[in-house]
Amino acid sequence: MIKEIKLNAQTRGKENNKAKKIITDGYIPAVVYGSGFDNVNIKIKRNEFERVFHLAGESNLIDLSIDSKEPIKVIIKDLQKNNIKNNIIHVDFYQINMSKKIIAEIPLNFIGESSVVKESGGTIIKSMDSLEVECLPGDLADHIDIDLSKLKTFADLIYLNDIKLPYGIELVSRTNEVVVGVVEAAKEEEIKQQSQEASPEVEAGETAVVGKAEEKKDKKENKK
Repeated sequence: MIKEIKLNAQTRGKENNKAKKIITDGYIPAVVYGSGFDNVNIKIKRNEFERVFHLAGESNLIDLSIDSKEPIKVIIKDLQKNNIKNNIIHVDFYQINMSKKIIAEIPLNFIGESSVVKESGGTIIKSMDSLEVECLPGDLADHIDIDLSKLKTFADLIYLNDIKLPYGIELVSRTNEVVVGVVEAAKEEEIKQQSQEASPEVEAGETAVVGKAEEKKDKKENKK
């Protein structure tokens, strides 16, 4: 089940509404919107938002209280970051209608240990780290567990259809892609070796070009 996460916010008035001033004062400019709801420009304390974002990510509901009013259910829809400092400079919150299904990304949590990795030194290869799902907001989950102990041989793979989803959650994708598997250490070495073997061929080509250049130089000197 999802955590109960609370966050306070203040509406942004026309005065002192410049983003630079808001950020300097220790806040982050933000907006709340949603289908059937009016957009509201708000600001949130940076340290509070960073704490909440660490807990909620983009897949958990947040109880957002604006100006100490009754909380509304939102999710973090989008983040904008400063290109240089990489700090958050704007947040989009989407107000949720609890009676309508939404599409969200839920992170994968890889648990257990593959016996083939432990005994034969294979390497776990993950093809994805989250799933796009559809569900009612109240059915959202913090994460979805993937049990690596099911990978007992190098031929074993875990597919999308193998994942046991929490109640009320459905995959958006109708494909059956590979989520995770194991690669033999020998194959990794084989790839490295092929890469190394390609290098001398390049060097030989470069030597041949240099040889022709030297040959032309000798002919010019002989003509003199």
